[in-house]
Amino acid sequence: MKDKRILYVSSEVVPYLPETEISSMSFETPRMVNQQGGQIRIFMPRYGNINERRHQLHEVIRLSGINLVINDLDMPLIIKVASIPKERIQVYFIDNDEYFKRKATLTDENGELFTDNDERAIFFAKGVIETVKKLNWSPDIIHVHGWLASLLPLYLKEYFAGEPLFNDSKIVTSIYNQGFDGTLNENMSTKIKFDNINDDVVKTLSEPTYNNLMKVAIDYSDAIIIGSEDIPEEITTHLDNSEKPVLGYKNKEEFGEAYSNFYTTEVLK
Repeated sequence: MKDKRILYVSSEVVPYLPETEISSMSFETPRMVNQQGGQIRIFMPRYGNINERRHQLHEVIRLSGINLVINDLDMPLIIKVASIPKERIQVYFIDNDEYFKRKATLTDENGELFTDNDERAIFFAKGVIETVKKLNWSPDIIHVHGWLASLLPLYLKEYFAGEPLFNDSKIVTSIYNQGFDGTLNENMSTKIKFDNINDDVVKTLSEPTYNNLMKVAIDYSDAIIIGSEDIPEEITTHLDNSEKPVLGYKNKEEFGEAYSNFYTTEVLK
């Protein structure tokens, strides 16, 4: 992986949030590539329950200041950055007071999904891509983790289809058994359609379940990694029908060589 550029986009990363399969692999995988001489960038949301002082986040003024249009509303994009101690790894945080100031990640104190998680997902996808454009950094691979990040493949290949910076970028999505019950906001498809995203996709997301979000991510990715031992059967069936390259589940002790080989032989071939 020496000198390869890999962009990691995740809904959660340790040490900034508690350890889960997603947050752990969103740290371990870039650390592995970093140790192999690859160039990496990590992006995640700046949730309000991340302690900015303890983790030494600071705003990057030259990257902030863009307004992203979400459902016909201008939403300011704020970019913050921090370094993971001892790893020499920079993490970029997508922030906005309306979407990410609350002291929680995806659910309220009763465990209910926030009603604007759909808009937060759209904002996150657009914010990551706009920031990478400002960095003028063309990734060889974009590796997506977690459902809040799952709109990125769609937006990259539809909304940003004419962006030359990503012409040769390959998208890998990791699928986890870490979703949600029920659906996101029932108007999600309308908000995506506002961005001139094609009708076939909007149709799939007319019922914005976890499984349907993952189906769309699969459809717009070049390769898939199974991140959990068990994933929903509906997603497995969709994967089988997609005929995309798939790497089966590997635990934290064995993933290193498997991921490297998959990147090299299946994604970048």
